Amino acid sequence: METRHTALVVGANGVIGSNLIAYLEEIDGWDIVGLSRRGGQNTAKTTYIAVNLLDIEDCSQQLQQLTSITHIFYAAYQERPSWNELVQPNLDMLVNVVQLIERVAIDLHHVSLMQGYKVYGAHYGPFKTPAKESDGGHMPPEFNVSQQQFLETTQKGKKWTWSALRPSVVGGTALGNPMNLVMVIAIYAVISKELGLPLRFPGKLGAYDRLLDLTDAGLLARATLWAATNSQCANQAFNMTNGDLIRWNDLWPKIAAYFEMETAPPLQMPLQTIMADKEEVWKSIQEKYQLEKHSYQALSSWGFGDFVFSRDYDFFSDGTKARRMGFHEFIDTEKMFFDLFDQLKEKKVIPAGS
Repeated sequence: METRHTALVVGANGVIGSNLIAYLEEIDGWDIVGLSRRGGQNTAKTTYIAVNLLDIEDCSQQLQQLTSITHIFYAAYQERPSWNELVQPNLDMLVNVVQLIERVAIDLHHVSLMQGYKVYGAHYGPFKTPAKESDGGHMPPEFNVSQQQFLETTQKGKKWTWSALRPSVVGGTALGNPMNLVMVIAIYAVISKELGLPLRFPGKLGAYDRLLDLTDAGLLARATLWAATNSQCANQAFNMTNGDLIRWNDLWPKIAAYFEMETAPPLQMPLQTIMADKEEVWKSIQEKYQLEKHSYQALSSWGFGDFVFSRDYDFFSDGTKARRMGFHEFIDTEKMFFDLFDQLKEKKVIPAGS
């Protein structure tokens, strides 16, 4: 008799959550419940629930019937203006989900937590590279750390286990996501081309030459399930990247060539400022090329682009722990970008002729 599992994917519409659901739908033996504020369109294997994870009454009402959950995959995120303000809402959402599901799901096996390089202090400035899972911590506040500490404390004496995945910047095509670098580059390139401009790197000059790694959302989905279903991974954290390193000074001209554009020397320009008035330009591009009418706001995460392009220091981790323990997949990062741009064309998000 086939063993069935039920995954609760929290943050179901984001780059990470949507790719995890797509992967789970391909695998026999999995039923899926997706949680998000917007809900979603149910499929044969996935049921979506719209819920406000910061509202404990709404959570209780929506989650109390989820008695069959065996695995929680937590990838939700709430944006706030400062690092300190991020802690409480992001911790509260995780606490609400885990405590409510733990109460009703008697066969809970595992809780998977999505983290990032903030664990290593990467958002503050230059940090030790390659970052390792065993590296020492840094002064709080940091919500990734608070979330892991909650899981460590709550799991003691329980039959379920936890794992934490630490990707770099994640490459994917989900819309309406506050941290989508692929979309930032694609929309910036298309608008630049429409205005007859070369594709200039808009970040800090020092960032153009530094080493960094990235993480494909599909690879991350496979790694997340691997860590959640292998007993040797119990109660551990894993860096997860494509397995190679890039420099923008090498990749940026290749991206320009993909979009059939010329390049020009880097010029530091805050995307949040220079792209703020480009909505009408984008609407005209949508009309001209008969693109899907996604809102400019859903496609543009300029603040995140500014953050990534301002890193004038090396930004990468050591991914060998997961590989030593059996996860051997890798992705060529250049190919990842071009494949994702192709997907945006197929979905009529950007012009096919770009």
